[in-house]
Amino acid sequence: MTLPEAPTVQPLHKAAQRLRWFVRAFEEQADKTEAETGNRFAIDHAALAKVFAEWLRAFEAQKPIHADDKQAYVGFAAGLMLRTLLALKPATLEARPENADQSNPAYFWPEGYLYVAFCLNVRGLVLENDFHHEQHVSPAMAEARTWWSFRENVEQDPSLAIAFLDLFAGDEPEWSMPELFRSGKMREIASRFYAAPAIGEDD
Repeated sequence: MTLPEAPTVQPLHKAAQRLRWFVRAFEEQADKTEAETGNRFAIDHAALAKVFAEWLRAFEAQKPIHADDKQAYVGFAAGLMLRTLLALKPATLEARPENADQSNPAYFWPEGYLYVAFCLNVRGLVLENDFHHEQHVSPAMAEARTWWSFRENVEQDPSLAIAFLDLFAGDEPEWSMPELFRSGKMREIASRFYAAPAIGEDD
């Protein structure tokens, strides 16, 4: 994916907070997805602007203070974006290729596939450019059964989109309260708590 060039005076994750950059990046992802799949999408730009505004509020609400948490927050922020895209639905499928294999995620849920591809690509670019970290997409991205579960679960709980994006990105998902960002210290405390023996359990 080639995204619009970010200003040289800002890290990429700062540029991604700007509406114009966001709209152009999403349009480029839609164009690329159309070329790769043969799907055709209509983009609602008013809805896309609302996606950006709602995502920015959610982004700012939990933005970490400590530098050690900033890389982890990139993945969380991308998950917040996916949740917002799925909720506000700025893209609508107009046509898919004849005889498309709908067990393929790109044709099973074309809009969802577009949103996930966009969020993964932005996530990967920010990690690479700002943190020199390489993202490795999971084989689950191509698994029909995972996509069935993804679509069904996010309809019931939109915040699970955050956990599913981690899954697709090859990271460990946080299935319990995925809408809350856990700093490194909080994750360490939680892991110790869950690893501790239950009260009354034999040594």
